[in-house]
Amino acid sequence: MARPTLITTALPYANGSIHLGFLLEAIQTDVFARALRMEGEEVVFVSADDTHGTPIELNARKEGVTPEAFVERFAKEHVEDLAAFGVEFDAFHSTNSEENRRWAEEIYGKLKERGVVERRNTEQLFDPKAGRFLPDRFVKGTCPVCKTPDQYGDVCENCKSTYEPTQLIDPYSAISGARPEIRESEHLFVKLDAFEAFLRDWTSTPGRLQPEVKNFVDSWLENGLQDWCISRDGPYFGFEIPDAPGKFFYVWLDAPIGYISATEAWAQRSGIERLDQIWRQKDARVIHVIGKDIIYFHTLFWPAMLQAAELKVPDHVHAHGMLMVDGVKMSKSRGTFLLARTFREHLEPEILRWYFGSKLGPGIDDIDLSLDELVQRVNAEMVNNLVNLVSRGASFLKNKLDGRYSELPDAFAPLRAEVEAATARARRAYAEWNPAVAVRAALDLADAGNRLFQERTPWTVAKSDPDEARRIVTMASNLARAAAVLMAPVVPRLATRIYGVLGLEGAPERFDEALRFDLVERPVGQPVRLAERIDRKTVDRMLEATRKAHGAVDPGEGGKSSKTSEKGATAPADGPETSRITIDDLDKIDLRVGVVVEARSVEGADKLLQLRVDVGEAEPRTIFAGIAKAYPEPATLVGRRVVVVANLAPRKMRFGTSEGMVLAAGPGGTDIQLLSVDEGALPGSIVK
Repeated sequence: MARPTLITTALPYANGSIHLGFLLEAIQTDVFARALRMEGEEVVFVSADDTHGTPIELNARKEGVTPEAFVERFAKEHVEDLAAFGVEFDAFHSTNSEENRRWAEEIYGKLKERGVVERRNTEQLFDPKAGRFLPDRFVKGTCPVCKTPDQYGDVCENCKSTYEPTQLIDPYSAISGARPEIRESEHLFVKLDAFEAFLRDWTSTPGRLQPEVKNFVDSWLENGLQDWCISRDGPYFGFEIPDAPGKFFYVWLDAPIGYISATEAWAQRSGIERLDQIWRQKDARVIHVIGKDIIYFHTLFWPAMLQAAELKVPDHVHAHGMLMVDGVKMSKSRGTFLLARTFREHLEPEILRWYFGSKLGPGIDDIDLSLDELVQRVNAEMVNNLVNLVSRGASFLKNKLDGRYSELPDAFAPLRAEVEAATARARRAYAEWNPAVAVRAALDLADAGNRLFQERTPWTVAKSDPDEARRIVTMASNLARAAAVLMAPVVPRLATRIYGVLGLEGAPERFDEALRFDLVERPVGQPVRLAERIDRKTVDRMLEATRKAHGAVDPGEGGKSSKTSEKGATAPADGPETSRITIDDLDKIDLRVGVVVEARSVEGADKLLQLRVDVGEAEPRTIFAGIAKAYPEPATLVGRRVVVVANLAPRKMRFGTSEGMVLAAGPGGTDIQLLSVDEGALPGSIVK
């Protein structure tokens, strides 16, 4: 049997809906899994719902349902939401399963056999108002080390120190707000320091941890490992400990075991011997992808449990940063605590994959979802660059050149070399957890294809040499195909649609397909709309829906400063008075970057020039502009980047039909200047 790679996401907690913070991790992991498969590796991609613990028990009680029914509802929703964003697990299981119970009891038994489990009476925090002992995450207070307030009872989010809940300064119950009392209760502890030598060796193995993560772990090891309490008092939704009636396994003991039980769920379909191959025979590579807030559990507790049970320890634990929205933590009041379901009700899920893919690197820095940048990147990079290249090539062949590709002459060898270099760069980037570099490599190829269109003007060449025009478009389409292959792990559905338009069947399966250059002497596919541009208004509607769902008030409501009366508004003292428009009026105007590919005088109209302007469509547009007196030598305008009003209704003139307007400044005549755009802006890019 081949040596597989098992890759996992952390387990989403079955206490609520999937939000964009978890999608950041799920999409990143899915991208990595797809990239490995495109290298020909066998990948087993699994996860599970984390279903146990006090929060679920309490919330189920509030809703008047059993915890089992509560988690089952969210399990169904989680699977649907993750699938909608193209996250394709080989198995998605649950920690509330018999497999998980069996594995938890086995690992607990191995810990006892090794002599590292100890029973002792401890002082626990008890909520007198709620009438129950408090798990560490249900106690908050001031960190005893750095004095940061509002920290949980196990780990400080600020200084990363670990401690017992009883060490918190000014603790309070997160359930009732009451000040807890200290009471005694017997609990089970794992003597984690018994694993210190193993953990030092395991964490020091090259490639095991990112450098930043290794620094965290080293500091914990240097400060000494504390015994780990693995039991909780009832009432508690979880597995009762076999030899400790009334005590339950702490959720952080059975939660990561979900990785094993999810593997078993997959193996039930694939052959149960595969389970043993991965976890008992250790003939596999195991990779966990987690948020940086749970590093402690995955780099100390979890490998210690596996080593004691003689099971496979992870080869790599890959941590990522948290998701920010517009530079701050996700906020319900701002409407930025975005749920997967709300996002996909307003926007195509593939665009979030594109955005995350273009931002993710190998480190653990936080990722900022800038909503303005989301709009800009999707429109400028995904739609105006890659999608436009595919669409304009397919449309040109279909409409002008009998719908067939030509051969590829040796003259295009330098472009082939560009594809080879970009493919190598992208493959290396995916392997190094750096999809942003891979996305850039793909976009470089799309740029090259658009430049080929722009510089070789096949619509002009076709008039005198249709065979050469066909060769130009054929090469541009092969560049588009290569870009789609390199993008496939990030936007698999878009890549599949692109294959169809190009005339290929199925979806990209191997990175080597980027190097085939086999779109030759065969029919092109049927042009269809591959992706839609998005606008900020759609994003704002999504934010508003989020605010309403959380019962929040728009931050702009209720204050005098949030609105300005238009009564008595005056024009600037040094400028002409103008009528005011709303943002909705402005959004009606579709401004695009265009490149002038042809300019000539119009016989019988001394004020007009006839321009042919490439705005990223299959053919340039004809635009008549009243700028002849300012530009007496029209040829000087060729290659100029201009701003085009792209959604202006065509206007029939006696010289022809004008298909837009170019923007210019000045009173007219010889005193007028075309508005220009910096080099690098692609034809069709939206002007905002």
